[in-house]
Amino acid sequence: MTYPFHLVDVFAERPYAGNQLAVVTHADDLSDETMQQIAAEMNFSETTFVYSARQDDGGHRVRIFTPAREIAFAGHPILGTAWVIQRHLAPDASAPLQLNLAVGPIPVTFELAAGEDETVWFQAPRATPGATCAREPVAAALGISPEDIDSGSPIRQMTAGISALIVPLRSLDALRRCKLDLAAFAPLAAQGFSPLVYLFCPQTRQTQNDLSARFFFEANGVREDPATGNGAAFLGAYLLEHRVLAQSKLFLRIEQGHEVNRPSQVLLHAETLAGNHVVSVGGRVIPVIRGTLL
Repeated sequence: MTYPFHLVDVFAERPYAGNQLAVVTHADDLSDETMQQIAAEMNFSETTFVYSARQDDGGHRVRIFTPAREIAFAGHPILGTAWVIQRHLAPDASAPLQLNLAVGPIPVTFELAAGEDETVWFQAPRATPGATCAREPVAAALGISPEDIDSGSPIRQMTAGISALIVPLRSLDALRRCKLDLAAFAPLAAQGFSPLVYLFCPQTRQTQNDLSARFFFEANGVREDPATGNGAAFLGAYLLEHRVLAQSKLFLRIEQGHEVNRPSQVLLHAETLAGNHVVSVGGRVIPVIRGTLL
């Protein structure tokens, strides 16, 4: 059999920017092993596989693979996959579109404001705050000084299907100097901290943006993500949990990807409703390639 696939750039303001995603459709009879091999062949941060028929709840079953393993939740794969489904598999589906991931059902909406390109949004699953960590071992793992890390907010692991360590930095200069060293991170991993590290700071390259971010993760070695939707979702819950910003209702523009020449724009909504943190992440999706796996 042959399998259609689409390559899209997510959180992109123009083609060949943002985070690359491969979406393989009609993947029903692909084995787990074959899905993993295809994801390794694509070699993007993630590749998704969409099953043909809608499930009983009306959602679309989707699986997400990095080049090394299957994961339960990731942000840009949700947006890019929903865009492909809406355009090519279910153009008449009513909104919101629902993706059924390992982490659970994720609603996705499409917003078209006057004079603007379409923005795709997903509502993030609830993120659970985990353990906190001292500055010194994290700084050593990132190759920076402990003083580069903002002591006013904690370094904290957040979990929703996967876990990531949120690290607040003081400056854009510190953000630029970071590089994850897995050997230096090993003592933290032994304590249960995940080698997925989301860094942010309040300084930006462009004045219309609110925060700058980077994200390092382990997948057959250290990789850097050009744009990280799940990291932004974790950040939204983190900012509300620790009241890092003065506003109780957040609408933030996060820039990412400049260090890997894939400039990206991630939009974040976050507020607390009835005691629960409600977080949504949005961005643009730009199609690049459509083809067939032989």
